[in-house]
Amino acid sequence: MEPITKLIGTKNVITKSNLPVCDFSINPYTGCTHACKYCYASFMKRFTDHPEEWGTFLDVKMWAEIKNPQKYGGKELFIGSVTDPYQPAEETFGRTRALLEQLRGSGAILSIATKSDLILRDLNLIKSFPNARVSWSINTLDENFKNDMDSAVSIERRINAMKEFHKAGIRTTCFISPIFPKITDVKAIIRATKEFCNLVWLENLNLRGNYKPVIMKYIAEKYPKFLPLYEKIYNYNDRGYWYELNEELKEFCAEEKLPYLRDDDSVKRPFDEPPVVVNYFFHEEVKKSVKGKF
Repeated sequence: MEPITKLIGTKNVITKSNLPVCDFSINPYTGCTHACKYCYASFMKRFTDHPEEWGTFLDVKMWAEIKNPQKYGGKELFIGSVTDPYQPAEETFGRTRALLEQLRGSGAILSIATKSDLILRDLNLIKSFPNARVSWSINTLDENFKNDMDSAVSIERRINAMKEFHKAGIRTTCFISPIFPKITDVKAIIRATKEFCNLVWLENLNLRGNYKPVIMKYIAEKYPKFLPLYEKIYNYNDRGYWYELNEELKEFCAEEKLPYLRDDDSVKRPFDEPPVVVNYFFHEEVKKSVKGKF
């Protein structure tokens, strides 16, 4: 079934952000047709007038030409905090490309998050921005599991896009998220991507809202042997698995000679150095508790 798509007007597509990674966030679309079963951004539905399920509709934002783009010079702009700016509709509507063209020459520092290789279309445009960074979400090398979880392009295509951007001298991030306990092979993903990225982010699967029962049902049906572990983690808030995985990955990164849980500002590191691996398990709580510890 084709997603329900409509054009909507917005006064300003660039909004001040409270995220620690940027000064402003930009989402050229509301909704995302990748329809990831674990989508944390599904809470955005409440700000729309759509009765349809998240993942089945898309609002295409239309805005006036950005006035005085130079005011964003030196500011960090994150494109894609609650949508994929390069989901399939971008090929038709080109809102992300329009945004980049309006900001060209402004001196803005861009971070772009995607699961697509359509972004290759804009490689040269993105390269014109200082210290641009592009991240791809990859939480498996198993295409069957990926297909169960989302309708975005294959993992192979994502890694190839990462490779092309890195080859062009643009900083890249492999965002290993969400990590599914016992299913996501973090070490294998790092080995497969470490030559093509400057930064690796690790984020555990968080289950909340409407998608928790969806994922738990999926685990019960497809991975029943892991169901007791998932119940332990997500019904009884047992964090033991994540602490054990943290220690395991700490040892792995030491063996691979990869910095672990250090300053994640890879822009300040020489481009050809190995990627920094940053653990974001438990989000704000654990980031504070592990500061200076590992």
